[in-house]
Amino acid sequence: MHIRIFSEKPAFTGATLKSLERGGTVTRKILFCSAVFTVVAICDGMFTSRLGASGGSSTATTESVIWPGTLGGNSSQAYGASSTGSVVVGYASNASGQYRAFRWTAAGGMQDLGDFGYAFAEAYGVSGDGSVVVGQAWDANFQQRAFRWTAAGGLQDLGTLGGPYAEAAKVSANGLVIVGDSWDASSNQHAFRWSTTSSMQDLGTFGGYDSGAYGVSADGSVVVGYASDANGQPHAFRWTAATGIQYLGTLGGLESAAFGVSADGSVVIGRSTNAANTRRAFRWTAAGGMKDLGSLGGVGSEAFDVSADGSIVVGDAQDASGQSRAFRWTASTGMQSLSALYSGSIGSGSYLAFANGISADGQHVVGYGYNQRNARYEAFVTN
Repeated sequence: MHIRIFSEKPAFTGATLKSLERGGTVTRKILFCSAVFTVVAICDGMFTSRLGASGGSSTATTESVIWPGTLGGNSSQAYGASSTGSVVVGYASNASGQYRAFRWTAAGGMQDLGDFGYAFAEAYGVSGDGSVVVGQAWDANFQQRAFRWTAAGGLQDLGTLGGPYAEAAKVSANGLVIVGDSWDASSNQHAFRWSTTSSMQDLGTFGGYDSGAYGVSADGSVVVGYASDANGQPHAFRWTAATGIQYLGTLGGLESAAFGVSADGSVVIGRSTNAANTRRAFRWTAAGGMKDLGSLGGVGSEAFDVSADGSIVVGDAQDASGQSRAFRWTASTGMQSLSALYSGSIGSGSYLAFANGISADGQHVVGYGYNQRNARYEAFVTN
């Protein structure tokens, strides 16, 4: 299952998607303010900063961070957003302390997507139009199962590769292809690709025992993730039906993993160790290879998603004090702290710790951070 982390320094343990993302060994009701202020205005569920332009211009710019809240509990995380950011998915605790998959919209608030018989579920990906949600939910036998959710059909169990467990990590923009990982009959975790017209397909490894798929192109033809070699080292891969799994290399270290891919499949992002064995965020293209995206003044960084055109990368990085902070990267700006970019919006004492996803248009980042107003860690959405 995925690891839920609400501390500034996550515990790097386990062998699943979120343990991979957070550094583990490989084996996500608002009220809008109607008035325009030149100071920070606090709305229910949203901090909004509206700043007038300089030079006497009548044009104003608006930035905001929305905190979607919880399902009655004390924490939440957001992991995916629809193409325009209007639909956000993730998981949140309810009043009983159970983690539940949610689908959120500004109009409808946070919707509990249900489960397979045991009160635990998490959502990680959503289609471009927001109609298809994927993730994992436990059944009555306490087995983790990959799901596809729609309003009409509810939760659909996608099956497995022969073992008892599976989780779905991402869905293509068209909603037709889902990727993730599943146990096979030998209890090895393998990357899978599932489509509405075919069964779950095992994508294999680089000669090792395990792999996982965590990103998919808009049409579902390109899949990215990690696969282990015969020595047990995980390596980032890019898969197509024609090429199979393609090794993407490292930043000079022994391991790497890919977590996101652009709409056309040409840009891949993730993390890799460098020669000093430090995990660093990377952006890969066929022409340029794997490039280190830097940090926020600290040592490590990890990239978790990328905009449709491949130009904007989001993730988390250590700052100079060693704390994890969400980042936004472009070629022109380099790596920027979201907490700094939205300092006028989130309020004193709040910060954005992890950026897990970005809308296709690049305008909305989702993740989780510390909301000082509620004194807890919560999902966030930037505007």
